Amino acid sequence: MDPVIVVGAGPVGLTLALALARQEVPCVVLDETRGQDAPRAARSVVLREDTAALVERLAGAPLGQAGLRWSGWRSMRRKQVTGEVFFDETGNGAGTAAVSGARIASGARIASGARSGAGAAPGVAGNAEAAGAAPLHIAQHVLTGALRAAVAREPLVELATDSRLDTIEQEPTGVTAHTRGPNGTWWRGSHLVGCDGPRSTVRKLQDIRFPGRTAVERHAVAALRTELPRPAEAFLHRLPPWRTTGPSAGEIAARPLPGGVWRLDWLLPPGKDLVTPELLVARIRETLTGWTGETSPTYELLDTGVHTVHHRLARRWRAGRVFLAGDAAHLMGAFGTQGLDEGLRDADNLAWKLALNWHHGPHEALLDSYQSERRAAVAARLRAADQVLPLVRGGGLRSYVPGSSRGHDALLMDGHLGRGTLGTPGSYAGSPLAPPRFDTEAPVDTPAGAPVADVVVTAEDGSFVPLRDRLGRGALLVVLVAPGTVVWERRHWVSAGIMPRLAAAVTALPHPAELLVAESYPGAAPHTVLLVRPDGHLVTALSGVRPADLYAAAEATLGGPLPSGTRAEAGAEAGAR
Repeated sequence: MDPVIVVGAGPVGLTLALALARQEVPCVVLDETRGQDAPRAARSVVLREDTAALVERLAGAPLGQAGLRWSGWRSMRRKQVTGEVFFDETGNGAGTAAVSGARIASGARIASGARSGAGAAPGVAGNAEAAGAAPLHIAQHVLTGALRAAVAREPLVELATDSRLDTIEQEPTGVTAHTRGPNGTWWRGSHLVGCDGPRSTVRKLQDIRFPGRTAVERHAVAALRTELPRPAEAFLHRLPPWRTTGPSAGEIAARPLPGGVWRLDWLLPPGKDLVTPELLVARIRETLTGWTGETSPTYELLDTGVHTVHHRLARRWRAGRVFLAGDAAHLMGAFGTQGLDEGLRDADNLAWKLALNWHHGPHEALLDSYQSERRAAVAARLRAADQVLPLVRGGGLRSYVPGSSRGHDALLMDGHLGRGTLGTPGSYAGSPLAPPRFDTEAPVDTPAGAPVADVVVTAEDGSFVPLRDRLGRGALLVVLVAPGTVVWERRHWVSAGIMPRLAAAVTALPHPAELLVAESYPGAAPHTVLLVRPDGHLVTALSGVRPADLYAAAEATLGGPLPSGTRAEAGAEAGAR
């Protein structure tokens, strides 16, 4: 069978190619460049902890040494002492109208820790496993380099450089693409995915509209090496009192990178005024002076730029055998929301669906669900940002939002830390793949359709692994919550209690599934059985072993019965018992 054609060799395209290869699907990546990314310290990205874990699984290497993780945040009250600004901790979330700045504590992956009990950082679990559960800040060229290195080692992925797409032709049995350049030729594939950025050629060739808003926000950006009073902490200062170079209308963000490097972002006033080198240097000096109290702070300027935020959403994400992902499908970025993070979720969602179709034949309902799920999730975040934007930037939040005395800071933190409507990863509760409600459903802290918690599980070989390590292999995951199993070797309990009956039910499912056992799961009672999709989203949680309900939920997750000749026929009768 023909490979999948991926257009674009940025982080989203490379992630998709590696995710497909992990599920034994060959692909060709069309890269219009020569295969190299120029180092740009001012061009960095923020990944939520689950998308960072996705990249690490596929790249085969930890990213902790290449970036910094944020482990939590506390509100800060600004005080003025002899002209110097410093921050006084006021606790986690009980801010007042006087709160004008915030920090986000961060550190290297090993050093970042979670706080438990009263004072625990919002969204961070109070246990040692949560030490790495934090957003990751990393230079984009470093991220892309790690993915390119993994692609070079992957025999199922062919990277075609100097290959610029100019033609797409679809047929009932496949798609053909033509590239121009030194290596221009025709390529034949089963499907084609456009991961080719905001000016996507794939989107234009398919005549897909890309409506939205231009220049929602503009930020001046600088990457520099310097020393700040709070090393390895990210700052978000909403109303700096020292602003003299232009209107003091927007916040300043400072995010650390390894090696004493910082990325600083200044929100620019509306308009198209040029950011001259002189103006940018003045902003750097006054910001560092305000934070350090030094009249002539020392720094090494590494890189500069202007980041313009657009909010756009493609009308369609699928046109027959052609799909869109990443910036080709959506643009976002106000309030710290990260478009690349959503693009990686696109790749994770689409990979297992394309893989199932590639191995088992056409299944249109499953492929259609990619647009239904991902477009709805991104649209919800864009809608939330567009609704909040005029309130926060225009100063009218107090009239509209209850508790608005602290609303500005809380809303900004939501986007930067992946919380609330601005930052929480999308849930697929309304997905066409969602199963019907079962009388045997059991309550857990994870809503159906949301990403599962990364608990430690016992795999079939008896090893203890994080649940996320078992994702992305194309198989469904069935997790039994069985307290006490962690203290016994697997051979002692694998044939006891409900395990044999559950194992038989898992074997009979209409798609390959892996049976895992967890000592506990947040909010789950003993003997709760969780069904998890290959991309880590919860399908359902059942009370005990319910073969018929488990089978029905698995079949719904696949978009209905699979084509004849697959495992669906062999397992249907046994699974219904």
